[in-house]
Amino acid sequence: MTTDRDAVAKAQQTGSRQWSLASRLVFVAAVWSTITLALAGVFLVSLYQSASERAFDAQLEVHIKGLIAGMLETGQNGGPETLIQSVAAPVYRGDPRFSLPLSGWYWTVRRADNPSIMFASESLLGDPLNTPPIGDMDSSAGFVSGPTGDEVRVLQQRITIGEASYVIAVGAATAGFWADIAEFSRTVTLTLCIVGIGLILAIFLQVRVGLRPLARLRSSLSAVRLGETERIDEALPREIAPLAVELNALIVSNKEIVERARTHVGNLAHGLKTPLSVISNEARASQGPFADKVSEQAAIMSTQIQHHLERARMAAQRRVIGVSCETEPVLGRLIRAMGKIYQDKGIEVAFNQTGDIRFRGESQDLEEMGGNLIDNACKWASSRVSVDIVSQDDPATNREMFVLTVEDDGPGLSPEQRAEAVKRGRRLDETVPGTGLGLSIVADLAALYGGTLNLDMSSLGGLKASLVLPALTRE
Repeated sequence: MTTDRDAVAKAQQTGSRQWSLASRLVFVAAVWSTITLALAGVFLVSLYQSASERAFDAQLEVHIKGLIAGMLETGQNGGPETLIQSVAAPVYRGDPRFSLPLSGWYWTVRRADNPSIMFASESLLGDPLNTPPIGDMDSSAGFVSGPTGDEVRVLQQRITIGEASYVIAVGAATAGFWADIAEFSRTVTLTLCIVGIGLILAIFLQVRVGLRPLARLRSSLSAVRLGETERIDEALPREIAPLAVELNALIVSNKEIVERARTHVGNLAHGLKTPLSVISNEARASQGPFADKVSEQAAIMSTQIQHHLERARMAAQRRVIGVSCETEPVLGRLIRAMGKIYQDKGIEVAFNQTGDIRFRGESQDLEEMGGNLIDNACKWASSRVSVDIVSQDDPATNREMFVLTVEDDGPGLSPEQRAEAVKRGRRLDETVPGTGLGLSIVADLAALYGGTLNLDMSSLGGLKASLVLPALTRE
């Protein structure tokens, strides 16, 4: 039979394989922030590169205008013919780098209808600058290979002086340009990484602070489960305060249902036992087979009523939320009581418990189960009874349990007798007083809590009863 404890254990097993809510929020925010910052970095670098290209081209355009001015000045002094004949004369000296050999800064002038170079900067040392054809365009820009094989950005522009058209090309090596882009990219990457780490830390702190009320709600609910308080603290943020209110209403409703069930069980017991007692008394006062038969059946009915009413009471108590008790005080009281009851037999009852153990249930149920087992052991023991409690984990359901072991040095039971002993109303010795319901009640009540009762041979020579029940741990 599946109990609510099994459901909780299953939920805990499933939850252990799931990420926490805080981890999910931080992970999603971290991934989104990383993607956003990465895209922002790419966008910033792209903007910087575009701006740098425009600034680079603007610088080249300044040199083109200087060359145009120089050509116009030469043309005014001697006309286009003089310009064409003065091939060896330098046209432009606006930047000293154009005069340094292979400095990376070059310019050329050619006729628009002739690919041959008319004028070239001294930095070329007579090597060609492989400019692409300009076609019908007035200007163009692009990357070409320089005299030393390095990359050169070239800006070309078509001009007309008189009746002749010329193409002026100015180029500069891009090594420094790309170095600036790389340096900016490193700076942006470092800056965005610092911003991203700070943002993730801020998100982590925000999630921790934002989810703290849930931790308070969990702690308050755990206190109710442990029986330390009867209500959940409702002083919470307005988003989750209604949840606490509804949980408190559920707890109150549960207690009311349990109280009504107990009242109905008590009323039923009173309503049935009184007429049954009258029938039994009348039967015993009469003589004959009919009276004996009525008396016999009345006794059976009384046993059945007692058993089922006990099961109803146990089932009602089992549904109470937030009920637990410590095992040592309960068992200690029982052992002291049994010592007084069986004082004449001289029974020695030894009690041992390992650690602090709490029973997840009502103390009355633990008293009933433990009392039946200890009382049964004292009835049959010759001189010694041993009571031990130890913790035990159930790997099948991932639950924490504890084992209450009661042993005696009496005659014990055979395997067949041990199987019969837990059946309802079975009495193996009619000379010993009782109803035969003790062990069956223990087994039924343990089953309601998700536990078990096992009977075996004791090392003391008598019977060994092992009662496995759920323990309650603090989370």
